Amino acid sequence: MTAAPMEGVPHPLDLAARSRRSPTVLRILLGTQLRRLRESRHIRLEEAGHAIRASHSKISRMELGRVGFRRRDVADLLTLYGVTDESEREALLSLVAQANAPGWWHKYDDVLPSWFEAYVGLEQAASAIRCYEVQFVPGLLQAPGYAEAVVRLGHPDAPDEEVERRVRLRMDRQEVLVRPDPPILWAVIDEAVLRRPVGGAEVMRAQIEYLLEMIDLPRVTLQIIPFSAGGHAAAGGPFSILRFAGVGLPDVVYLEQLTSAIYLEKREDIDRYLAVMERLCIQARPASETKRMLQQLMTEL
Repeated sequence: MTAAPMEGVPHPLDLAARSRRSPTVLRILLGTQLRRLRESRHIRLEEAGHAIRASHSKISRMELGRVGFRRRDVADLLTLYGVTDESEREALLSLVAQANAPGWWHKYDDVLPSWFEAYVGLEQAASAIRCYEVQFVPGLLQAPGYAEAVVRLGHPDAPDEEVERRVRLRMDRQEVLVRPDPPILWAVIDEAVLRRPVGGAEVMRAQIEYLLEMIDLPRVTLQIIPFSAGGHAAAGGPFSILRFAGVGLPDVVYLEQLTSAIYLEKREDIDRYLAVMERLCIQARPASETKRMLQQLMTEL
């Protein structure tokens, strides 16, 4: 018996197209499809693990998209879940190779920690990115000189070649904003970000000029929270919220720490951070005033 198609679940080929070919997102999407199929047949994790000669924890990691997939394992799971239609099976199995393919960012494996690699993959597939920063300009809006100064702060003993590669990674990430189908980027930053002379006055002047260019992009919005706003909703620190339209993935909140990161996916956590972001946007000066504020800061450097 073939498992009936589930209402509201996109076709695998649609998933591949809408994921913008990000292997990170494809792994999550394939894992989600497998979980839905397993649950629709009321099969326990332990049973699924036994079918592929693995533990229930591996099935859990597969369903969360946190490990790569073997075609044989996916084929065995589809058989267990009653998916016998050859076209449906092949559509799902075709995602395995794509999900395991390295993304462009893998060429930076020497300077890209695993906990941040996942974020870059999600960033490349997001339809909207909202972020708040209190110390530095967001990475997607950093000028090369400013990015180098930030990298050197975090890696003071790194050789010049490593610093250059870290900066190059940051610049390559920014290509997402100028591709044919760019995500919406809505950034809110504290005034302190622009007052702090990272790299010195010349570097900051170049950074502000860069921001003036970036806010001219049609899908980039920047708001500044002035000192006059006093305390505000995100006293806990910076965060990003990523949205994935059309692929059946929930929003993800990303919280970066010194040597690791936290990814929040529970609905209550997402809602809490969305509410904080909305309050930050209200406390910040309107986006229509950002250009004037940046130009005023330029005169003070």
